[in-house]
Amino acid sequence: MVTISQQLDATFQALSDPTRRAILARLSEGDATVGELAAPFRISRPAISKHLRVLERAGLVDRTRDGRTSRCALDARPMREAADWVATYREFWDGQLAALACYFESEEPK
Repeated sequence: MVTISQQLDATFQALSDPTRRAILARLSEGDATVGELAAPFRISRPAISKHLRVLERAGLVDRTRDGRTSRCALDARPMREAADWVATYREFWDGQLAALACYFESEEPK
């Protein structure tokens, strides 16, 4: 069983790399083959496959095979969970910053 913490770790680890973020951005436009995903990058196909495996383990990409062709699709659910986690901390820091602003506004200038 994968815990919420493990899922968040996998999601943030997958999102930490610019190549993987670019792959996800491309997949947000629609499904693509591994070859289509590899085309804009100056790295080898095996390197793209490694990036895709990281994205798959994080649950961000679904890969299906049709003969020798692999098609990839975006699954954004883990990103929603990560965004929800970040939002809880955003609320905390917004409150802290609002309290700090009130403090400075209440202080008399010297």
